[in-house]
Amino acid sequence: MTMTYQPLNLARWIIWSGFALLLIVAPLLFHSGASLSLLSQMGTVMIFALSFNMLLGQGGMLSFGHAVYSGLGAFFAIHAMNLATAGAPIPVTLIPLIGGIAGMGFGVLFGYVTTKKSGTTFSMITLGLVELVFAASLMFPEFFGGEGGVSTNRVIGKAFLGVTFGPQIQVYYLIAAWLFVSTAGMYAFTQTPLGRITNAVRDNPERVEFIGYDTQWVRYMTLILSAFFAGIAGGLSAINFEIVSAENVSAIRSGSVLLFTFIGGIGFFFGPMIGAVIGIFLTVMLSDFTKAWQLYLGVFFILIVMYAPGGVASLLMMNVQLMVHGKFKRVAPLLGAICASVLVIFAGAATLIEMLYHVTLDAGTGPMMRLVGTEINTAAPTAWIVGVVLVAIGTFAFRRVKTPFQHVWSEVSTEIEAATRKAEA
Repeated sequence: MTMTYQPLNLARWIIWSGFALLLIVAPLLFHSGASLSLLSQMGTVMIFALSFNMLLGQGGMLSFGHAVYSGLGAFFAIHAMNLATAGAPIPVTLIPLIGGIAGMGFGVLFGYVTTKKSGTTFSMITLGLVELVFAASLMFPEFFGGEGGVSTNRVIGKAFLGVTFGPQIQVYYLIAAWLFVSTAGMYAFTQTPLGRITNAVRDNPERVEFIGYDTQWVRYMTLILSAFFAGIAGGLSAINFEIVSAENVSAIRSGSVLLFTFIGGIGFFFGPMIGAVIGIFLTVMLSDFTKAWQLYLGVFFILIVMYAPGGVASLLMMNVQLMVHGKFKRVAPLLGAICASVLVIFAGAATLIEMLYHVTLDAGTGPMMRLVGTEINTAAPTAWIVGVVLVAIGTFAFRRVKTPFQHVWSEVSTEIEAATRKAEA
C-alpha cells in the first residue's frame, strides 16, 4: 500500500471554523427576543435558499414551486410533533429530519414528472404543481388544517440537560446546528461526481448526453436531494413558529426564496445565505418601520438584476479580488463616491415615498408624520422640495463619477487579467 501526502486545506478549515464560531457567537451579540427570532428565521431561510440553489445555481433548473417540498415537510414535521405530544418517542431534535425525509419522498414523487422536461417547460410545470398543492391544502383540512393551519407545542416531555426548547435561544441553537450540518452537506454535494455532472448538465446538456449520461436522471437525483434539505428547512420552521398553514406551500413562499437567492447570487455557494439575510431583513425588520417595504424590496431586486446580475456575492468577490491583487486603493475613492451618491439618492427617494404613502394611506391621521426621528409636515412644500433636491444632487453626482469609475475599474480588471495569464504561463 502506498501512502500519499495531501496538504491541509487551511483556508477551508478557517472558513468553516469561522462559520461555526459566528453561529455560536451571534446570539451573544444579539440577545433580545426579537433578535433571536430574527436569527432563527434567517437560519431556516438560509437552508431553504441553499436547497433552492441546488436546482437553480448548480443545475440550471428554475423552479417556481420549491415551497412544495419545504411546506409539505413542515406539515409532516408538525404532525410528528403532535404525535410526540401524545406520547410517541420522537425527540424534537430529530423533527427536522422527519421533514427532510417527507420532502425527499415528495421529491421522488413530483420530481419524476417535473424533471422529464427542462428550461421553461420545467418552470411552468413547477408553477402548476405549487398551485395544485396549495389548492389541495385547502381541500383536505384533516391533514392541512384548513385556513387556520396546524398548530403544536414544541415543549415535549421532560427536559434533557435543562433543554426544553421553550426559550427562543434553545430553538436558535437547534436551528444553527442543523444549518451547519445542512450547509456542509450541500457543499459536499458540489464536490461529488453527481454535483459536477449537474453543473455540466446546466452548462451543456447535449454534450453530457453525448458522453453517455442521462440528463433527466441527473436532474431527478439533484431535485430529490434538494427537496430533502428543503424539508429540513420546513421542519425547523415548524419548530420555530409552532404553526404551519397553507401559506407554507404557496407560490408566494416559492417566489420569496427565488427572490432572495437571486439577490444573494446564484453563481456562488454562499450567495443564497447572503440573500436570506438581506431578504429577512427587508421583509421582517423593514416591514416594522414602513408600509412601503415591498416597494423597496422590489426596487432593490430590479437594481440587482440590472446592474449586478451575479448578486451581492459577486460584488463582494470582485472587491476581494481587487484587495488580493493590491488594486483596491485605486478604486476605493471613486467607489466611495459612487456609494455616497447612491445613499443621497436613496435618502431623497425614501423621503418622497414615505410622504406619498402617508398622504395616500394615512391621510386621516393628519399631515404630520415622523421619519427617522424627525417630524415632517406633508402638507408643506419644504419636505417635498428637499426630497427632490436630494434625488437631483445624488443623480448629478452619480453621473459625474460613473464614467471615471468605469474607466479605472476597466484598467484595474485588465491588469489583473494580464497578471493572471502571466502567472498561469
